[in-house]
Order: sequence, then C-alpha cells, then structure tokens
Amino acid sequence: MDTPLGRIHLLAAHPTPPAFDGPEGRNRLRNHDEIRLWAEYIGSGEAEWLVDDAGRSGGLGEDARFVIVGDYNADPVDGASHGRAILQLLSHPRVLDYPPPRSEGGALAAREQGEANETHRGDPAHDTGNFDPRTGNLRVDYVLPSVDFEVIDSGVYWPLPEEDVLGASEASDHHLVWVDLRLAPSDDDARPAR
Repeated sequence: MDTPLGRIHLLAAHPTPPAFDGPEGRNRLRNHDEIRLWAEYIGSGEAEWLVDDAGRSGGLGEDARFVIVGDYNADPVDGASHGRAILQLLSHPRVLDYPPPRSEGGALAAREQGEANETHRGDPAHDTGNFDPRTGNLRVDYVLPSVDFEVIDSGVYWPLPEEDVLGASEASDHHLVWVDLRLAPSDDDARPAR
C-alpha cells in the first residue's frame, strides 16, 4: 500500500493448522511450508521459483518495507508445529526483533485453564489463541514488521474479565495483536547537516 511515508507491503496469510492430522503429518508440513513462503519471499536470494501473475520471478526487493500479519497457527516453543516453523520468520534477518506483544488476560486464562498450560514453556502473557484444555493456549497470531520500523507499543487484546464489558474477547478463540509502529531513522537521518 502507498502511504505518506512511502510504499509498505502488507504480507498477510493464514497457514494451515498443524493439527487435525493423520500419521503422515501433512498439515504440520503444509503449515511449515506456507510459513516458509514468506521467509523465501523476503529473503535476499533470487527466488526464481517465485513467479507473480505478470510472469516476473523473485521475491520482495531488498529495500522494500513490509509488515507480515496473520494467524500463522505456529507457536515458537509450544504446540504441534513442525520444526518450530514460525522461527523461519521470527529469526529472519529482515524481520524486526522486538519483545512479543503481551496481555494480562492471556496469563490469567492459562492459570485458569490449568493442566495443558502447565507443560508449556512459552510465556502465557504472549499467547494469542485460547484453545481447548487439551491443547492449552498458544502464541499463533503475529504482526512482524521489517527492520525499517521501530515498535512504539504493542499488545494482545485479551482483556481481564472485568475489563471486557462488551464480551469482545469471546468473539473468537484468537485475540487481536496490535503494534504501533514508526519508521526507524535511516543512516541518512543520523548524518549531520552540512
């Protein structure tokens, strides 16, 4: 999309859940490869196998700004994803490394849900999905800006019960992730004026 700050590419996807699977693990593998698509698309390689509708090959340009968003159905430390699939994006050199968005409601829900969440290694305040007691809650929804941005603030809209006066958090088993961004100063901005 074109903005007053220039073009920003919004890369949105909803990969297959790595669940509801048979012994062959196709959904887990499909989830991994659907996440890999964005990792390849923003990568610095030629990616000749990526071809757009106009017949042009290759991924996103090296100087392009982007924000990856969506329900990626992959938690970085818990859950059933293949090879911690989301780490392909979370550890990508073009994706901004910033503290995960959090909520008080996610942490409370994990404590109330009990057993499944007791075996989880991830911080429940980072969880975005409220799943059944067998699975527990997971961090599966993301807003991942490119390194051209700075995060001003972020969070997961998972209010505490007394704060959710409209019942908005019950609309889905996923909770909204929000991030306030601004463009990071460029090297040109850091140079003294002459």
